[in-house]
Amino acid sequence: MTGNGDRLADDISIPSFGQALRRLRDERGFSREHLAYSAGVSASYVTLLEKGERGNPTRSVVEALLRCLDTKAPLTPTDRRHLFDLAGLRVDDAPTSEDLYDSLTADQREALALFHPALAAYIAPGGDVLDANDAWYAAFPGLREDRNIFHWLFGNPIAKLVEPDWKTEARLYVQWLRMTVGRLPDDPSLTTLVSDLARYPHFRHYWSEGTVDFTPPVRTLRLRNPNSGTIREYNVQVGPIQSETYPDRIVLLLCLPL
Repeated sequence: MTGNGDRLADDISIPSFGQALRRLRDERGFSREHLAYSAGVSASYVTLLEKGERGNPTRSVVEALLRCLDTKAPLTPTDRRHLFDLAGLRVDDAPTSEDLYDSLTADQREALALFHPALAAYIAPGGDVLDANDAWYAAFPGLREDRNIFHWLFGNPIAKLVEPDWKTEARLYVQWLRMTVGRLPDDPSLTTLVSDLARYPHFRHYWSEGTVDFTPPVRTLRLRNPNSGTIREYNVQVGPIQSETYPDRIVLLLCLPL
């Protein structure tokens, strides 16, 4: 006996590039011939793509199809990302910090102020501070100008005053950077960052140790107020934020006063 669940399963299929392409084309009222002509491919090729009878298209073909679809009605970041994912391609292998900042929503930016008195910041893979609240910048003087945690940690003399456990923190950050470079080997900005940091002797020393580590989701950090000399402990929490365009590229770093 066949139940309703079995009959329903016959109507459900795993998402495919061809299905998504046809949906987006139909929503915009494009014929296969129009889409094919605008994208510089044949109508038969588009037909085979939509039927799932051709392998995944190349990046240049996907981008050409997207440009055509966008002329009628711009695709949402979600649809764009989904189409690239279904084609087995990344949306962008190496977004810049400006790209990552632009991908933050207004609500995400406004949320930073709501975390006060916690220190809160959005951080890029290479340590660039994309945005932060006033409490963050007050706790890390000079970081607003340096804009990058690694350059501040190794190049700004005040970092050793603010971080009473500077050697431990510096070694950990280098280990985390090594892990990030391994995870994103095609990101040229990370290669450039490591080359720039090589001018700092302490960075070269810790980098030469060759050790790596994952960034822990929760840990304890001690920070010194450079004016009063008071040392305060924070519970540090790190986690990726939702981003339709660049998933897993931005983390929210929260330092909660203990």
